[in-house]
Amino acid sequence: MFKTILIDDEKLAINRLERLLGKYTDTFEIIGRANNGAEGLSLVETLRPDLIFLDIEMPVMTGFEMLSRLTFMPLVVFATAFDEYAIKAFEENSIDYLLKPIEYERLDKTVQKLKLWQANTKAKFEQANNQEHLFNDNLLKMIEAMKPKKSISSISVKTGSKILLIDLQDISHFEADDKYVFLITLDGQKYLTSYTISILAEKLPSNQFLQISRANIVNTLKIKEIEKHFNGKFQITMKDKAQSKMISGGTFGEAIKALFEI
Repeated sequence: MFKTILIDDEKLAINRLERLLGKYTDTFEIIGRANNGAEGLSLVETLRPDLIFLDIEMPVMTGFEMLSRLTFMPLVVFATAFDEYAIKAFEENSIDYLLKPIEYERLDKTVQKLKLWQANTKAKFEQANNQEHLFNDNLLKMIEAMKPKKSISSISVKTGSKILLIDLQDISHFEADDKYVFLITLDGQKYLTSYTISILAEKLPSNQFLQISRANIVNTLKIKEIEKHFNGKFQITMKDKAQSKMISGGTFGEAIKALFEI
């Protein structure tokens, strides 16, 4: 059996995954659950599981950030709403990936992969006695490869069969809607991106773009007005065609105050 920890900030997602895994009582022993990467980091280091099911986009600390800080590296199955741009990296550097919503048929394939992996590597473990570090190098290489570079001047978006390069200076803001993230230009155009908000926050130059909530990143050079809101939040009005208004998240207020010396 694999001693297993489930790490996801969505309670419904954890409940669903636990229910699905309940079919495989001879394969998984769930020894812990965590609601964000920071909790997951603590649990993994303390309980030292054989396997974790890991979401990527989480508050406090993303799944990638959590993996990069581990000193004990278990096997990893990603359970995420990440788009297909990352799937190749998942296939090459983890046991498996599961796109939400997870279905029994897809989870069955993961179980078979785990059993095959276990059979193929048991002899290696007995010889090397080093199970916890077997996947460490590959996972860290994946994290490093997916770390966005900040020396960019544009964001690529797909429209039909074309790929457009949108200059950063023409971008008003980014907004997340469910699992999708859209780029909004100053002239009011809206494009679907292949990034999450957290990846964009790393990718975009910090001297020009600022994450103001879990759903929004704004071009600070294109802000028209900042108005104090309730509970330490701010209403931000942009210079785009629609004069878009966004409310900052409570945990982002200090960053806004520091940047604009409010």
